[in-house]
Amino acid sequence: MGNDLLCEIRDGVAFFTINREERRNAISQDMILSLLDRLAALDQDNDVRAVCLTGAGERAFCSGADLAVTLAGEEADRLSGPRNYARLLKEMARFGKPLVARVNGPCLAGGMGLMLSCDMVIARNDTYFQTPEVNVGIFPMMVGALLYRNLPRKKAAEMVLTGRKIPAVEAERMGMITRAVDPGELDAQMEETLKALTSKSPITARIGKEAFRVMSDMPFEPAIDYLCEALGRVISTQDAVEGMSAFLQKRPPRFSGR
Repeated sequence: MGNDLLCEIRDGVAFFTINREERRNAISQDMILSLLDRLAALDQDNDVRAVCLTGAGERAFCSGADLAVTLAGEEADRLSGPRNYARLLKEMARFGKPLVARVNGPCLAGGMGLMLSCDMVIARNDTYFQTPEVNVGIFPMMVGALLYRNLPRKKAAEMVLTGRKIPAVEAERMGMITRAVDPGELDAQMEETLKALTSKSPITARIGKEAFRVMSDMPFEPAIDYLCEALGRVISTQDAVEGMSAFLQKRPPRFSGR
């Protein structure tokens, strides 16, 4: 793994840190490829039950693509970065374990895609979210696929067409993030959330995440039928038997991931 992405595993959680503080944690190809490799490995690691993504320092969570690097490349190479980024967004959507973004500073442009690809987002309430691409003559194309799935269409349109900064408190009201918290409470809120996630059945989370992802674009009645079948897969797991037995016996469940 390159130095642009740090990883530490503790207490069942993989903590990823975008490590480019001097560039406001701008996305590099090294970071994208490292994150792709690590996510693929962690998806098969039974000791890891959740992933946390954040940025180094406090200047930004992620400021998006490094435009200086993009412009320095040959014209034929300028789509290789976006294609790798698009691949990363798809892999994050398919990842079988809970992903949580710890937004410790402004989240802009391509950083919005990383944040929105996470299942939950906890942010400082003094930061903001922005898609400023329109200000430099480009457009948040791949990010738009996530914005239009997470926000009301008019709110998403305002963001991409005007580049307006959205304060974290407003982002919470819009449903773009899970929670906006006082800066001093960010780590405590993250710890509480990650502890809750790692205490749950990993196979239930995997089946449930996949089912909801597939169901999201289905018409209502096929979605109900598909989810009924998915519930059957969940009920047939050892963790479901353990969870229901523990409930009846009034004791904490001991989930094995099977």
